[in-house]
Amino acid sequence: MTASPRFTRRTITDQVTEDLRARILSGDFPAGFQLRQDAIAAEYNVSRIPVREALQRLDAEGLVSFQPHKGAIVAHLSLDEIEELFEARKLLECELLRHAVPRMTPEDIKSIEDILAVYDEAFRSGDISKWGELNREFHDRLYRASNRPKTLEIVRMIGNNTVRFTQAQLALSGATDRAEREHHHILDACKARDVDCAVELLASHIDNSKTSLIDCLRGARPSDGTAS
Repeated sequence: MTASPRFTRRTITDQVTEDLRARILSGDFPAGFQLRQDAIAAEYNVSRIPVREALQRLDAEGLVSFQPHKGAIVAHLSLDEIEELFEARKLLECELLRHAVPRMTPEDIKSIEDILAVYDEAFRSGDISKWGELNREFHDRLYRASNRPKTLEIVRMIGNNTVRFTQAQLALSGATDRAEREHHHILDACKARDVDCAVELLASHIDNSKTSLIDCLRGARPSDGTAS
């Protein structure tokens, strides 16, 4: 079977993984959606082998789970699990930012400013489909100067599990003005090299996002006994 022409630069498995990940994170494949290997292979015009390998990678990232009689499905997270992930984010990201701020170069600051400008424009234009990924990219650029690659890798994996919920939370709660304001305040503290202020603002920002998201999901989900 010949691979689709768009899968040419990296391995087929890499690109199937990236495409499926993007569709999960965007909400195109919602929680509980069954990912049928034969249907995906047919859609991408590839064999089932790279599809199976891609799903196994996404399982390792926590985005997919394998269930008896169903196969691979988009992972569902309980409210308790989402809260736990945000608490882990706060601990790790605050530590990354504490290491990053003193090391930030003018180029690092410019990179953060650039992505924030794109993010602001997506807010103003109401381009909801981009909010989750731009939010993740903004946070990622904040921490790149930390020189903590392993911690950053863990944070990115946690981000894969929360970005689709963050996007929904921003859309449902209407909290875009607050998020935009908090992002700029964090950046201002980074520019001023005020480590303690930047970390405090980040911790508050993650707490606010967690509370808003939990409130939105608690209101949207029926009671199923999976979360308190």
